[in-house]
Amino acid sequence: MKHYLALTIIADDRPGIVERIADVVIRAGGNWLESSMSRLAGKFAGILLVDIAEDRQVALLTALEALQRDGIRVTGEACSSLHAPDGECVTLSVVGNDRPGIVGEISGILAKLQVNVEELYTYCEDAPMSSEILFHASAILQLPQGLDRSRLQQALESVSDDLMVELEQS
Repeated sequence: MKHYLALTIIADDRPGIVERIADVVIRAGGNWLESSMSRLAGKFAGILLVDIAEDRQVALLTALEALQRDGIRVTGEACSSLHAPDGECVTLSVVGNDRPGIVGEISGILAKLQVNVEELYTYCEDAPMSSEILFHASAILQLPQGLDRSRLQQALESVSDDLMVELEQS
């Protein structure tokens, strides 16, 4: 039986953070499986899945905790299985005028329809030829069994008249 640790990392962004974490993982006998990491407002933030024997997890977490003296905070949570979700996987693209609450409105619709957000990326930019700010979102979504893409698109488009929504099979 495989055992996994899901790790979250946050630090002031600088070179060498990934190398430091990778070194600790390998020295503890872990295997770096998958991750998502990025820079946001001067911070390095990431999530990471490590395959590591159950009897080595505490040692890995202790070694990662020691990185805190260098300003790298890592937290971990054990998980014992990886399962493939049921239902259709789709890519969502959204563009519309930015306003407070837009992420909450969109995520509220997804939650109500039992859609799981597997990945989400958002940003804002100046609209070409106007002083408006455009909100952009792209996401990988896992639809529940029986939810039709057209029903989801209709629900998302109901957020506002200016919202452009595209759904494509992943």
